[in-house]
Amino acid sequence: MKLQELQRRAELEQDKKYLRAYTQFNQLLAELTKKELPEAILNSINQGIEDINASKEEGKPARKLIRKTQTNILKALEKELKLVPKNHYRNTWLAVGMTVFGIPLGIAFGSSMDSMAYLGVGLPIGMAIGMAVGASMDKKAFEEGRQLDVDIEL
Repeated sequence: MKLQELQRRAELEQDKKYLRAYTQFNQLLAELTKKELPEAILNSINQGIEDINASKEEGKPARKLIRKTQTNILKALEKELKLVPKNHYRNTWLAVGMTVFGIPLGIAFGSSMDSMAYLGVGLPIGMAIGMAVGASMDKKAFEEGRQLDVDIEL
């Protein structure tokens, strides 16, 4: 089975945000055609493409539909095949690092210096730790061939 093509809609050509979402989704689809995907995943991707092509939405609802479909596809790929886009783990671990490492470090700094004004010192440290962990996971995914050559911007 083959992936369907996303139809370009002429009436939405003037909307730059729609074009950006459309282009990003099309890049994801182009990258997925290079991979050998199971039939169930292909069916769900094709269903999402059919929904977008059949939609008569314009403006923000059209962009929202593309983003939602793209997110669902990426979640399925990560869950079933462990395929992720570029910088996926870095972006995920940035927030995790701030909450898991940064806040406790900030509390430790604040407690040791008797001033909770130092709570914010831990956040950038946690962010750096999270980004480092995520970057190493992205590198590992790339070496194992599990990384899609597309950068997803939300």
